[in-house]
Amino acid sequence: MASDREFIPLNIAVLTVSDSRGLDDDTSGRLLVERLETAGHRLHARRIVRDDVYAIRAVVSAWIAEREVDVVVTTGGTGLTGRDGTPEAVRVLFDKEIDGFGEMFRNLSYADIGTSTLQSRATAGVANGTYLFVLPGSSGACRDGWDRLIEAQLDYRTRPCNMVELMPRLRE
Repeated sequence: MASDREFIPLNIAVLTVSDSRGLDDDTSGRLLVERLETAGHRLHARRIVRDDVYAIRAVVSAWIAEREVDVVVTTGGTGLTGRDGTPEAVRVLFDKEIDGFGEMFRNLSYADIGTSTLQSRATAGVANGTYLFVLPGSSGACRDGWDRLIEAQLDYRTRPCNMVELMPRLRE
């Protein structure tokens, strides 16, 4: 980190995709909120929505339409079952996909869970000038995604480059 730069707090929305969780037992959503606030960012909104492509897309679409929202992080709905539809809900909203995010996430996960990482459909992109990160629903996956990838890229002090310094140009 470069000490000559000031931290820039971002407005981040967190969406948990689950058919069975509520705010009281949403450990992954809670972990993400704790991490982003500890890092110095602001929680813009937090929601839980059922694992339904259109319900997910409606919430994410509303958030990316708000100029105040800089980042959306989702957790859950990234598996292979018939109910897992978060990547399908969100990818169609991307103006650009951040291919390296999913690749790096699976690479990092391999050390912990081995070939099971093949089942992860974690992804990221940019939509309407907003960064979107789609993480699996486990707390471990959210911890790894935030701690090992997202946090540094959402910190303006990170060198040689970070996603914050690109934000003024995302809507060009």
